[in-house]
Amino acid sequence: MRVVFAGTPEPAVPSLRRLLESARHEVVAVVTRPDAVAGRGRKVTRSPVGLLADEHGIPVFTPRRPSEPEFVARLTELAPDCCPVVAYGALLPQQVLDIPRFGWINLHFSLLPAWRGAAPVQAAIDAGDEITGASTFQIEAGLDTGPVFGMVTEKITVTDTAGTLLERLADSGSRLLEATLDGVEDGSLQAVPQSTDGVSYAPKVGVEVGHVRWDLPALAISRRIRAVTPAPGAWTEVGGTRLKLGPVELVEEELPERVIEVRKSGVFVGTATTAVRLDQVQPQGKRMMAALDWARGARLQPGAVVE
Repeated sequence: MRVVFAGTPEPAVPSLRRLLESARHEVVAVVTRPDAVAGRGRKVTRSPVGLLADEHGIPVFTPRRPSEPEFVARLTELAPDCCPVVAYGALLPQQVLDIPRFGWINLHFSLLPAWRGAAPVQAAIDAGDEITGASTFQIEAGLDTGPVFGMVTEKITVTDTAGTLLERLADSGSRLLEATLDGVEDGSLQAVPQSTDGVSYAPKVGVEVGHVRWDLPALAISRRIRAVTPAPGAWTEVGGTRLKLGPVELVEEELPERVIEVRKSGVFVGTATTAVRLDQVQPQGKRMMAALDWARGARLQPGAVVE
């Protein structure tokens, strides 16, 4: 099939790479979000998907809105058979959905209808799910409501962060997406309507979601921190200064809620249940470091607390 691939961040790259290497499908163009300012240097940067397309000499479209007449006209002129989508990041109007004869097929990183929305991987970890996965489905007007072509499953380990889990799902999902396109092309695969049971939503995760609530149980805190790692990141405040946190370790002892205790064996913080041991932390303006190194440099007073 002639396909136009739509995607933006790093998790979409394995799918684009697999389609570029496919003997059955030809990527004739790529759609991605416009170049954006990123990094400490605040440089205008191409999206990871756009960079890969550039490396292979594939035309790249970066409409601010997919409804822009110029983009609609160019897509119509290309007349793709199908448009696979992985984390593109913009809503597609019906006039655009109607252009390819096989429509737009999305790779979504959850087992639909669970965790529809922008942050399914983060939501699954935060909720304590033991199993998640990826789904391919036909895009329609609703939010991730279209009929499903196929799924793959993935176990969530107790040490998984959103980053490590998404990396695995991006890989297995790329194989699912290619197989879906194969089946759609030869007519061997039909989409099945989603169940009306088990519907849940995963809205976009903002910076404030990463602010750790120490009045929660230790297990819930650990899940939340892993869910927002690496982005947008977990954080707390100590003495009015923000401190970014890496994943924490659960320990079988109690401390007063929010109290920091520094020992030779590590830095511990009290929660609503048992304490947690901090591992890597990042003070404002500095690099990630061992929590003990930070605590020694910070010269914490007895009874210091996190906010």
